[in-house]
Amino acid sequence: MSVTELVYQKCIRPDCGHTLSHDDTSFACPKCNGLMDVLYDWDRLPVPKSLKEFEKAWQTRSNPLDFSGVWRFRKLLPFVPDEKILTIGEGQTLLQKADFIGKRIGMDAGSLFLQYEGMNPSGSFKDNGMTAAFSHARMTGARRAACASTGNTSASLAIYCSATSQMKGIVFVGSGKISYGKLAQALDHGALTIQIEGDFDDAMHQVQQMAKRLGVYLVNSINPFRLEGQKTIMFRVLESLNWEVPDWIVVPGGNLGNSSAFGKAFLELKALGLVNRLPRLAIINAAGADTCFQLFNHDGLRWQGGCWDKTIVDRYYRQLDESKRRADTLASAIEINRPVNLPKALRALDAMDGVVRQTTDQEILDAKAMVGAGGLGCEPASAASVAGLIQLRQEGVIAPSDRVVCILTAHQMKDSAATVAYHGSDPKTFEEVLGVRGVRRANFANRPVQVSNDLEAIVRSIEIYS
Repeated sequence: MSVTELVYQKCIRPDCGHTLSHDDTSFACPKCNGLMDVLYDWDRLPVPKSLKEFEKAWQTRSNPLDFSGVWRFRKLLPFVPDEKILTIGEGQTLLQKADFIGKRIGMDAGSLFLQYEGMNPSGSFKDNGMTAAFSHARMTGARRAACASTGNTSASLAIYCSATSQMKGIVFVGSGKISYGKLAQALDHGALTIQIEGDFDDAMHQVQQMAKRLGVYLVNSINPFRLEGQKTIMFRVLESLNWEVPDWIVVPGGNLGNSSAFGKAFLELKALGLVNRLPRLAIINAAGADTCFQLFNHDGLRWQGGCWDKTIVDRYYRQLDESKRRADTLASAIEINRPVNLPKALRALDAMDGVVRQTTDQEILDAKAMVGAGGLGCEPASAASVAGLIQLRQEGVIAPSDRVVCILTAHQMKDSAATVAYHGSDPKTFEEVLGVRGVRRANFANRPVQVSNDLEAIVRSIEIYS
């Protein structure tokens, strides 16, 4: 029996439960328009008896599938035969102990870890999902792939399209913020880039309509096969912790694909008997794009066994439209007002006893500088996880002894302009240079020292500042 006969898609709403075949690419329930899950007939699939079995792949890393930090776990996302998998070596990431930051925020030594996804080929976590989406696309015979993007998704789509001669990439970006670092990747790797008037939410709406009309394969995180790849971030975290479950996972919240994927990963591991407990989850919004925070904390939106109250969401979105409020944050990768994976994120929060917080751009940039001083460079959106951790420590929600993993989603060079502005600008003009309201101080700036072209002056400067 082929692998594909043991895989199907199912609507996440239990009061609907409509199913689709594994090769359906509509990625929406035709009955209720709900989100779909990729599900497996685990009773007829080979399941590892222990997560330690995956260590065998370390001995066969000359096999590209075992080298990949996604596909060496393919027994836990068995939706594609090996010969259809497209890999470019994604998932060679790092879980770094972060005592430098932990000490500053009152955590015990050895308690804080940073999962650095900036080491992926395109420089962001998106490659974990894109390799899975493109492998599924190859199964279905797709010839074009498209996405809406604030930057990282477009870069990842473009690099995977360039890795195969079979597919052409189409990228929709809004007219708002997109860093040159991310846009350059989409252009350099040959994707057709379409900039529309509006923000990410507008681009997302249009790309979905276009994909339906032209039969283009959609790789945004509404695609449940993409989220299967993103599950492996958690597998690698467990691998790095010697298969021990941490107390907390802290993740930036944009379109909520990661938090959704992480929840599914742990629910499946628990059901398969591969872990005995789930970590707690903290989703961190930017204050300028805080839909999940508002709905969860102020409006009381909950998973409710899969019967979440859609009227609460609809009312909130109407208020956004009536007030013409657009997402506005320097953390452009999470500058999203209408997260498509909101219901799946609610499921993850429910299963993992989760919390949601919001952080200001000021807090995000200060946290980013702390991360950089500790040895890793990340883009602003990544630092939302650390900014959220600082807030949760101050509240006493996270204890000093809790083992915490913060997800750093992308590389520092994705948005180098923000870094240079933070460290290089005169404090009086910082807000103007960065172009973001509410960011007035660079609390951890490492400003360049200007000296005359004179050796004695250079030596004096070094003695003073070092």
